[in-house]
This record gives sequence, structure tokens and C-alpha cells, in this order.
Amino acid sequence: MIEGLLIGLSTAFSIQNMLMLLGGCLIGTFIGMLPGLGPMSIIAIMIPISISLGDPAAALILLSGVYYGAIFGGSTSSILLNAPGVAGTVASSFDGYPMAQKGQAGKALTIAAISSFLGGTIGAVLLMIFAPMLSSVALLFHSAEYFALMVVGLSAIAAFAGTGHVAKALLMTVLGLIMATVGEGALFNMPRFTMGVMDLQSGFSFITIAMAIFALPEAFYLVMRPKNQAATNTDDHGKIKGLRISRKEAGAIMPVIGRQSLQGFFIGVLPGAGATIASFLGYAVERNIASQKDREEFGHGSIKGLAAPETANNAACTGSFVPLLTLGIPGSGTTAILLGALIALNVTPGPRLMTEQPDIFWSVIISMYIGNVVLLILNLPLIPYIAKILTIPRTYLIPFILFFTLMGSYIGQNNATELLILIGFGVCATILRFADYPTAPLLIGFILGRMMEDNFSRAMQLSDGWGFFLERPMSLVLIVLALLLIILPSYRARRAKRLQKHKQH
Repeated sequence: MIEGLLIGLSTAFSIQNMLMLLGGCLIGTFIGMLPGLGPMSIIAIMIPISISLGDPAAALILLSGVYYGAIFGGSTSSILLNAPGVAGTVASSFDGYPMAQKGQAGKALTIAAISSFLGGTIGAVLLMIFAPMLSSVALLFHSAEYFALMVVGLSAIAAFAGTGHVAKALLMTVLGLIMATVGEGALFNMPRFTMGVMDLQSGFSFITIAMAIFALPEAFYLVMRPKNQAATNTDDHGKIKGLRISRKEAGAIMPVIGRQSLQGFFIGVLPGAGATIASFLGYAVERNIASQKDREEFGHGSIKGLAAPETANNAACTGSFVPLLTLGIPGSGTTAILLGALIALNVTPGPRLMTEQPDIFWSVIISMYIGNVVLLILNLPLIPYIAKILTIPRTYLIPFILFFTLMGSYIGQNNATELLILIGFGVCATILRFADYPTAPLLIGFILGRMMEDNFSRAMQLSDGWGFFLERPMSLVLIVLALLLIILPSYRARRAKRLQKHKQH
């Protein structure tokens, strides 16, 4: 391992590779900030450039820099505009955007940058230590376990519901699952629920649904509630304020960062799990273990509610390289594109990569650590300028949100039908917002629905009916965990009511 580290250090610190790392981080950060242009699209565009380099280590350092740079920068649009363009940063908007509305956008961006840095850095250290060992653990997960893992993700919806809104959250989750069934299914290559519209054969686009649920209602809300001007982040001289976090706030988020770095990394190791599930579960776990006072702040600008998903998604992003490099199994759509790039460069990822081409394996791991430092240095000085988006007058901000929303949706599929879907769902989401229905569970149901169906279909085919839960102990444990996540919040709420009644008497 020490010999491998020394090889990795000498490879990563070459002038070419450092320039690739810096370029990848810069491109990824700015692409991540733009709603609709996620890491998958930009990595796909940059594959020909990386292949032309000729050096597999330099190419992978460039592409991986773009990947975690996009996840790092993806929180910006979620926090400032409530427009998450990357699935892994959806949970960051639940508390990041309310903080920006309170005039704490600078502080929210600082917390996001620090959490992302620490999550990614701890993930890189864990990757270095556990990569060979975790590759064998990842092999234990099959379709039944992945289905059970998705159920655990869905069982966390209570964490995204306000007090007394669990029934509404469940209803919205079911609606999200229904929307996920549109298009071709896993069992039959026949279009379902498309109403004869050819453009719906591949289902609804995540970008379109995310924009319709979060960004478009925000623009409509600003128009319909003109008096509810968002709090600004400036003092009388127009200077951005409130960028620093206090020692007390740092002390509050540090345990969250520690827990979610570990949890996020191990979820990222599982092929097919990825940053999205890690961020949702991170948010849900922190809300469930928080004290009653802290729990009430979640969804209204909680620093813990922002630090948890930001740490988890960056740690999971690093963890997803374990199955990619050690098994040759892509852990997400983005790592699937990276796998394609590796094959194009005549590099075969798998157990032998560490011994046959240690310069590639270890240089990528070392570059992740350096990349996180570079991203922190790049992002912290830019926060005052990025946060100035909120000082833009309302008359300019609304068209700005609408432009990026429409552009992000159209670029995602290059299809005008997406714009009609966007507006239709945007109007529905605005009505639901006024009716006090939580929209986050709908998006969670939509994201996890397709993955659930695929894994459930495969599990049913490989076993005799529903017996796969009993045949595989790990899937049974995960289902029991999901039940606990559903029962625990209800039990806590009932206990709190009983205690309140007892105090009144």
C-alpha cells in the first residue's frame, strides 16, 4: 500500500496531471452550478478530449475532477434558486434555500463548501484504506438487497414531511412512484402509460421533473406573492454579510459531518446506490436522531439539515469509485460513463488494476484528496460573488430563474415536448405548494421508483416469488430497518402528544 501511495503521489503531482485536476475541478464546479447540466452530460462531452490526451491516468484525473467538482458546485443553484440540477443535491435545497430566504445565503454556501470538502476528503482517506476490502463486500449485494435498500430510502419520507403531514408525504411519494412507471418497463420492452406520445417512451426526465417541482413554482410564487420579498444578504453598502460560521455552529455540524462521511461513503460503495440515496438517507437519519428542538428546525433553515446531505453526497461520490476501480462495476450513471472512458483508453478496471497498473489506481485516489483542497480554495473566495445572485432585483431574478429552468429542461432531452411537461407539472406543483403538500417526497418516489422496479423484477426472476426476502438475510435486515424508520417517527409523535397531555393535566 505504501509503495502504491508513493507511485500515486509521483504520478498525481506531475505538471500535466495537476493541470488536468485544476481544469476538471473548475469545469465541474461551474457546470454543477447551472441547473440542467449535470456531471453526466459534461463528462460525456469531455470523453473525446480525455482520450486524445493518450495518458489514462491524466484522462481519469480530469474526468473524476469534473465529477466531484460538479457535485461540489451543484449545491449552489439548490441553495440560491431552489433549482437542483443534479439529483444528489436535491436534499441540500430543503434547508439551504430557507437559509438563503432568511438572508443567510453566504453562511449556507460556506457550510456547503466545508461539508463537501470534509465529506470528500474523509471519503478519499477511507477509499485509500478500505478499497480492496470493500470490493468483496460490494459483491454480496444483489438485486434483492438493492430493492431493499431503495425501500429504506423511501421509508425516510417521514423526515421530509412537516408536523402532521406524514399522510400527505405518503400520498406524494405514491404519486412519484406512479410517475416513475411511465415509459418502458424492466420486464417488458413495451411503452406504458405514454398515451401514444412517442417522446414519453423513455419516461419523464429527472431534470424536467426537478425543475417543475422546485424552480418553476419558485418563479410563480415570486410573481403571486410580491410582498414576500426574500431577505437579502447585503448591508447598507451592498456588501455581502454573514459568510462566517460561529464556533458554536461549527461544533454543531462537526458530529453530523463525521457520521455522514462514514455513512455516505459506505452507501456510495454499493453499485447502484450513489450520491442521491446517500444524501436523502443522510438527511433522514440526522433528522430522526436530532433532539426535538433541532428536529423542528429541519426544513426551515437547519444548519445540520444542510451539512448532512452535502457531506453524504460528496463522500458517496468518492465511495462510488470503489466498485468502478476494483470490480469494473459502475455505481451510477456517471461512473458508467467513466467506465466507458476507461475501456476506450485500453484500461480494464477490476481486481488486477491495483497490481498491474498501480499508477492509475493510486494517482486517482491521491488526486481526489488534492481535488477537494483545490475545490475548497476555489469556492470559499467566490462565495461573496456567488451569493450576490440574491441581490438581483425581483424583476430580473424571475426571468433569470425561468430562463435557466426552461434551458435546463430543453438541454436535458433536446426535445420541445419537455417544455410542455415542465409547464404542466410546474403549475400542478405550484397548486400543491399553496395546498401545503410537501413536494420533496414526490421527487424521492420518482427517483427511486425506476431503480426499485428494475431490482424487484430481477430479484423475482432469480427466485421463486416473494421468497427472496427470506432467502437473503441482508435484504430482510434492510426491510426491518425500513419498518423501523417508518414506525419510529410515528411513535415519537404519539409519545410527544401523550407527554403534552400529561403536562396539561
